[in-house]
Amino acid sequence: MSQTIINELENPLCKLALEDGTVVTGIAVGYRGETGGELCFNTSMTGYQEIFSDPSYHGQIMMMTYPHIGNYGTSDEDMEASRPMVSGVVVRSFSHRFSNQHRSVSLDDFMKSHKLVGISGVDTRALVLHIREKGVMNAVISSVDLDDDSLVAKAKNWPSMNGLELASRVSVKESYDFASGDGPRVAVFDFGVKQNILKSFKSKGCSVRVFNSETDLGTVLDWNPDGIFFSNGPGDPRAMPETIATVKAAMETGIPLFGICLGHQLLALAAGLEVYKMFVGHRGANHPVQNLVSGKVEVSTQNHGFAVDKKSLSPEIGDLTHINLNDDTLEGIRFKTCPAFSVQYHPEASPGPHDSHYLFEEFMRDIKAHSGVASSNDVSEYMIYAAR
Repeated sequence: MSQTIINELENPLCKLALEDGTVVTGIAVGYRGETGGELCFNTSMTGYQEIFSDPSYHGQIMMMTYPHIGNYGTSDEDMEASRPMVSGVVVRSFSHRFSNQHRSVSLDDFMKSHKLVGISGVDTRALVLHIREKGVMNAVISSVDLDDDSLVAKAKNWPSMNGLELASRVSVKESYDFASGDGPRVAVFDFGVKQNILKSFKSKGCSVRVFNSETDLGTVLDWNPDGIFFSNGPGDPRAMPETIATVKAAMETGIPLFGICLGHQLLALAAGLEVYKMFVGHRGANHPVQNLVSGKVEVSTQNHGFAVDKKSLSPEIGDLTHINLNDDTLEGIRFKTCPAFSVQYHPEASPGPHDSHYLFEEFMRDIKAHSGVASSNDVSEYMIYAAR
């Protein structure tokens, strides 16, 4: 019996159908079943487990552009959440064998244990080019239904990401203390916060309390935080009017604020800026962003399908601090109406480069300045620029 036949017996045929009628056939990996969601792609060469467990990807099918996935297995320490958050996985070449110095399980076993459906053996390069031309769209992966017309119909009927609120589905149910330190008290609004963001605050000596996404501001203020952080997360921020109102109220307290990704978009909406759904989105660990204060270019980790409209940012509201060099989209804002700043990308960089980790220190400087304990050495070029 040939190796091809053995592989098909152990891994049955699987199909990926896009809502525009495109259908490709491959081999099932992970859990045998059916799933759907918005099909997007990530250009990272490593870090597939962190990507699959990033809550910002909830409800999306993740296609990896790097062709070989699974070769170092999976490890508990690489999880960004307690479980995978993507709805499905698409890869070119799937490795069942792996090597890792840490205690690990194969990616295939990991996917099966979490009922994560995947497909391999497809031309991901062609599919990425197709999405780049047509835009992101919904898709369905199935190893149980192989009828093309049926799968395309399911993809067309899958709920659109446009107008979809998802943060409440991935947020912590009950508030909890993540870290206790001698540094500032940071309250985290959890819209799908990554573990490495929380670890970044912990490394600064912060006491960190994580709050449910729908927690009222009064409850957060009762904890007496020195700063408030609005996290990353999935879905359309425009579908979160009550949260936007909470963020707006937080901006009126005078407490230093910091937002990443979805948190950045919510701060922008609360300040009266506009947010739009992107044609393709930014997802990967190799996106160049220029810091307009220092002039330096940072290689950044990104994961977002919505963006703040740069044209809606007026000098009265805030300063543009970071810009994407690939498409000139807005990547960072320093607000003038309150001590707040935000970025669209992920400075905790997991996976990805560490060029932007200084932003956590910027937040610490804001907190020290607000408390009146900042020294001359704590005033960065970023803050001097923001005060102009």
